[in-house]
Amino acid sequence: MTKLASATPPRLSKRQALTQLGVLGLAGVLSACGFELRKAPAYPFKTLFTGIPEASVFGQELKRNIAASGRVEVITDPRDIERADVIFDLLAELPEKLILSRTSTGAVREFQLRLRVRFRLRTREGYELIPDTEIVQEREISFNESAALSKETEEQLLYRDMRSDLVQQILRRLGALRQL
Repeated sequence: MTKLASATPPRLSKRQALTQLGVLGLAGVLSACGFELRKAPAYPFKTLFTGIPEASVFGQELKRNIAASGRVEVITDPRDIERADVIFDLLAELPEKLILSRTSTGAVREFQLRLRVRFRLRTREGYELIPDTEIVQEREISFNESAALSKETEEQLLYRDMRSDLVQQILRRLGALRQL
């Protein structure tokens, strides 16, 4: 006669038991402190009109992010402006490239890239919810003549990163509004 295998579960090593206990403890601490993942903001308006040109990459990203919340309809047709609860005016979008340093021969060694965005948010009646506001993002980039093409690509990537950061800052400011 053969012995039947016992139905006891395999035992955990001390290391595995401590790891599981640590994970459970961390989950308990995080849930107790009120931690939760960032959600899309609850905007106090249902429709937003903007006259940002379609050629603006910044404007396209901003409109896409606002519409992606699922809570706000973005209106771009001026004939439908009377349906809008608020009007978003993009007053300026200005990329800048400044020379920070040069070599002893006068060749550029470092640039500073800036992206300035000015905007305001108002109601149809003209009441300013967010007055004329300027937000600036800056990045520094080294330059090398022998790698000019790769540095140009890096510059474009930095501008894209700055645009995304600015869009997120604007979304947080729009989400901070409590009432119209």
